[in-house]
Formats: sequence, structure tokens, C-alpha cells
Amino acid sequence: MSSEPDDATKTICPYCGVGCGIRVLEGDEPGEMRFMPWGDAPVNEGSVCIKGGAATQVVDHEDRLTEPLIKEDGEFREATWSEALDRVVDEMEGIREEHGPDGMGFFGSSKTFNEENYLIQKLARRYGTNQVDNCTRMCHASTVWALRTSLGMGAMTNSMADLEESADVLWIQGANPGEQHPIANSQYFRQAVLEGATVIQVDPHANKTTRSFEIDDTDRHMHLQLKPGTDIPLLNIVLKTILERHEEEPDAGWIDEAFVEERTKGIDHLKETLADFDKEAAAEECGVPLADIELAAEKYAMANDAAIFTGMGMSQHTCGVDNVQNEINLALITGNLGRPGTGVNPLRGQNNVQGTCDVGAMPNVLPGYQLVDDDEARESVEDVWGFDIPAEPGLTNVEISHAIGDTVHGLYVMGENPIMSEPDGNETERRFREELDFMVVQDIFMTETAELADVVLPATTWAERDGTVTNTDRRVQRMRGVHKVHENTRHDLDILCEVGTRLFGGGEERSSSENRAEPGGAFDFDGPEDVFEELREVCPIMHGMTYDALGETGLHWPCYEEGDEGDPFLYEDEFETEDGLGRIEGVVHQEPKEVPDEEYPLVLTTARLEEHYNTGTMSRRSPTLSKQHPENFVDVHPNDAERYGIEDGDDVVLKSRRGEITVRADVTEDIKEGVVWTTPHFAAASANRLTNDVLDERAKIPEYKAASAEIEVDIEAAGDDSPASADD
Repeated sequence: MSSEPDDATKTICPYCGVGCGIRVLEGDEPGEMRFMPWGDAPVNEGSVCIKGGAATQVVDHEDRLTEPLIKEDGEFREATWSEALDRVVDEMEGIREEHGPDGMGFFGSSKTFNEENYLIQKLARRYGTNQVDNCTRMCHASTVWALRTSLGMGAMTNSMADLEESADVLWIQGANPGEQHPIANSQYFRQAVLEGATVIQVDPHANKTTRSFEIDDTDRHMHLQLKPGTDIPLLNIVLKTILERHEEEPDAGWIDEAFVEERTKGIDHLKETLADFDKEAAAEECGVPLADIELAAEKYAMANDAAIFTGMGMSQHTCGVDNVQNEINLALITGNLGRPGTGVNPLRGQNNVQGTCDVGAMPNVLPGYQLVDDDEARESVEDVWGFDIPAEPGLTNVEISHAIGDTVHGLYVMGENPIMSEPDGNETERRFREELDFMVVQDIFMTETAELADVVLPATTWAERDGTVTNTDRRVQRMRGVHKVHENTRHDLDILCEVGTRLFGGGEERSSSENRAEPGGAFDFDGPEDVFEELREVCPIMHGMTYDALGETGLHWPCYEEGDEGDPFLYEDEFETEDGLGRIEGVVHQEPKEVPDEEYPLVLTTARLEEHYNTGTMSRRSPTLSKQHPENFVDVHPNDAERYGIEDGDDVVLKSRRGEITVRADVTEDIKEGVVWTTPHFAAASANRLTNDVLDERAKIPEYKAASAEIEVDIEAAGDDSPASADD
């Protein structure tokens, strides 16, 4: 290596939403890169998990896409960029002419940068449609909906640093930070417990989070192992317990009466909802002793500062919005919002889940969560962009997939792999294969979705380009790239600019928002910083940010004016709702849309592993990560294993009404009896071949966390023959 460690480029890990700082050291040859620690990085202080340490292994992987590809007679051939882009533009123009602008759908990506997601949603809206979305829809849409509606902002209310320093109780429900956010878990959550905090974990599955809090000489950890899909009844037990105890001991501090009176509305609705609620029956339905739930309620309510952490175990249900609303109810009635060590805090999965939503890559909002059907908000953005924005919200990503062959005829996909990431994967693949007229995919690898595309555009990786991402606690951070590995790849931003310019004309020089309003300048940018300057112009929560101000530490939004240092916690004085009040709303239990029956007697639930990243496009190509878990498996309770005649390590067929996969059985008491648990990481045996595509009515998020399933045994072993591909 010719470079010295001091020459390493400071950037951000491309995997989960914690936003750990790392350094990339470039070698003598193009593509020769290796990980280096960044000792004083603001989030992780040099520590990384196994994924972060292996992040550079995929940058020059042999599977990289290196040339544009056009499909002819069912086969790909290499093409020039000009030829490929001409094909894209011609097809998009043809679809708009024949079917109107809603004939196209646009998919952004939570593993690409803010600037790129800002451009793809701008491209969609210039094309004339609000049908732009990203895989955040499948992870956190219900969380965003509930938080935005009840509190004002669809984001983590607090920062990880203030939570570690101030929280007395950490309520973790539907999240597994020990597995999915390991640095946050070790440096913030576990450290808080070591310093005296209590953790209450609500999860159907015992996991690395569970084991991380099994600390000698400490009883400050509770694990409430509930049945999947019973989060509302469990939280209703907690809420009713607090209300009852407050009636018995009005001065004991069970409810923060002053906070409720001054800063909330709706507690009467909560009381009415719970008036006839049967705690004993609900506890039986949850599969958790009532005394344990009541003790957890006491620990949370009696804490000086209590924080809630939520994740996909709560959001990925048809009642996902109500699940999160009940967490908000708990925080509001106890006054645990608006100060350090409190709040309702979603832990984001991919490294730019938060930012992709912040910049408007969603069908119902513009940058900064401004509603597309709000005339004033829409007009303010139009003044900068110089074109009209459709006022009607578009379809979400799963709805777009459902509409293929009906109203949707073309797709523009950037860095996503919906065939792997969407539920009911077999049917999704069929629609993409048989009913799409045209699809363009820009990505770094030949994913399952890219294989079905008409045009494939080779993009650069996270380590080769500049831009910003926003981590789980709203910290906007700069990512810095080194030299391109493959000469004929292009940055996602440059591809989008070229497509936009070819579609809509232009190329004129511009230097101000006045020039941007000229039709030709809409996609003429000098680079990511130039895009960011326009982004912050139209995104109120980022108005005060500049690349210089972000520096190496980043800034938490909202940051309304230059010089602002950002807010580490939200809602100190009031909520960002129309009346400034937080909304309490009682909710009732809704069963999953599929429940066990004679044909499918088991409950299937899904989750991620520490060593892999969503469905594996990058992580399955990493030798280090693939070695840890080379194939998929299913956790089966010993009683279920005995009933089915399953031995630990047996190959079994896991089935649902939508398909089947062959996986290895791990017999373990980590999972509840009657429940099976598997992952979406492996192309040959993805959980999403089995999951249900029914949606939450409001947030349109699928129900990944509860489906009916069955197991077949005594089959011939079938290996996982795919080394990779999926949507990260």
C-alpha cells in the first residue's frame, strides 16, 4: 500500500442506520480498498460491528456491473451509455404518451444518498406523477405515519447520546438492536444499563439483544416474550395498569397530569377505549404473565426519564400505525417526551432510511414531509423547481407492484430489488416478468429485479461517490468517496441528471434558484453539493444546513437557519401539530389477517441477522459475512420439533399459502411454541416468498411479522445455491 493511514478517507458505514464513521484506505490499484477505524467518529467513536469492518469487501467484487446493458430477444448485451439512455428516454416518453404519467412508477433507495433520492422524486414529479416510493415503505411507513400525525415529525424524537446519558428505563419493543444496530446497542443501550438503567424488551424471539443485557449482578432486564401480533393488547395492559394505579394513588406520579393537561388531547378517548378491557384475558392472548406486564408498567411509569425504542416488529403489521400509536400513548400520559432521555424512537434499518423519507421520495409528501395535496406547500416547491407538481398522492411501492399490467406499465428502479424485498415474492416476480412493458434498473450488482429489466445501468458504490445520509437519530452526515473502480460506471446522481436532461431538455447554465426555475436547468447540477443546495432550499427542516456546516460531525435536523446547531431532541416546548398538542388515541386489538388454522397451524415471523443486511445484495457477497451465515434457517421450538419429528440441523420445507422454501431447522427455546422464525437474507430461500402482501390501510405497509405457516419434514437436502442478490 502506498497510502498511509492518515490518508484514509472519512465516510459513513453503508449498512444500518446508526451512522457509524469509518475510513477507507485506498491502495495502489483501482478498487484496492480496505477498512480503517475512525477513532473519534461522532457516533461510534471508532467501534464497528462485523458488517462495518467488512464493508469494503464488495466495492471491487467480481459481480460488479461495469457496462450498460440492453436486453434483446431475452438476452443482455453491452451497450454504450448513449444507446442505453436513449432507450430509457424513448420508452418513458412512449409510456407517458400512451398511458399518462401514472403509467410509470419510480423506486428510490434507502441505501443511496439524500441527493440521489431527492433527484429521483423530482424526476418523477417532473414526469407528472407522484408515484415514487422506496423500501422504507416496507419497514417504517406506519411509524412515520403515527409519529407525524400525533407528534408532528416522522422521526426519532431524541438522540442516542442523550438517551444513553439520561434515560432510566429503555422500553425496546419490536426492535432487536443487539442484532440489527449492534454499535448502538453496545455503546448506548448496554452502557446505559451498566450505569443503572433498566431495559424492558418486548419481543417474540430471544436474541442477541436479550443476551446482551444478561449482565452479572444486575436484574435490570425484563424480556416479555409475547405472541406475534399481540403488541396492542400488551400495551393496553400497560396503559390500563397505569390508569388504574393513578386512580388509586393520584399523587404517586403514575401519570404526569400537568403534562397531559397542558400538552396533549385525547386522554378521555383512551380511558373510554380501556374501560371494559380485560387485562387477564389479554395477558393470556399475549402469552405473557399478567404480573410481569404490570411490573414492566410500573418500572416505566415510575422512571424519571423513560425512552421507548421501536422497530419493524411493531411497524410491519396491518395494525402497524395503531401499534406505534399505543407507544405514543404511553409516552404522552407519563410525560416522557420533550426532554433528554425520553421519547419514542424508531431504530432505522438501512443507512439512509430516514433521509430517503426526509427528502420526499414518497408518494404523499414533498421534501421535509410537506404534503403534496397542501396547495401552499406545493406552490412553494414549484417556485423553486419551475414546473407544476401533481396534487394527488400516488401509489405506494407495493401498490405500484399490484398495479403492474393494469395502470402501471413501466418502472424506474434505483438501487432497489422489489422482487426480493416485497412480500409474496413469487407473485411479485410473476407480475414483473409477465406484465411490465418496460423497466430500467440502475444498481451495482445484477439483482433478481435487474435480471428482468430491459435496461441495466451500472452505478458506483457507496465508497466511490460523495453525498449525505441521515442516520436513525436525524443526524445528517457527509459520505466521501474515493476514486471510481470501474471506468464506465456512473454515479446515481449523474445518471438521474442525464435522464432528466434528456427527457425535459436543458443544459443551460444556472447559478441560482431563479435559473433553476428555467425548464432547462431543472436537472443541470454541478455535483452533490449543488443538489444539496437546492434540497435545503425546498426542505424546511434542512434550510440551515450546508456541506461546510455538516463537516465531520453532521447536524441533527430540524435546522432552520444557517448557524443552527440542530436539535438533539424534539418537542421541548410544543409538538409540531396544527394545535401544538400531542394526540392520544385509544386503540383496540386487531388480529393478523392470517391466523393459524388446521392447514397452516404455525405463526411465521421474520427478522434480520447481525451478519447480513436486509436481503443480502452486498452482505452475501462479503466473504467475512457469508462465512458467518452461509444459508437460511428456521428457528423451531423444541415442543414443535418433537411434534413434527424434527431434529436440530434437519432440512425442512417451510410453507405458507404463497410458496415454500427449503431451510435448515434450528431447534431452540429462543422462539415461542407455535411460532417459527426465519430471515429474508438469502435469495434461494427468502422469507418473502412466504410473507403476506396485505397492507396497513393508512401507511400501506405489508404484514411481514405474522403469517400462517406449516412445516414438512423427511425431505431431501436442498442447498442454498445463490451467493447473493437482493435488495439491501
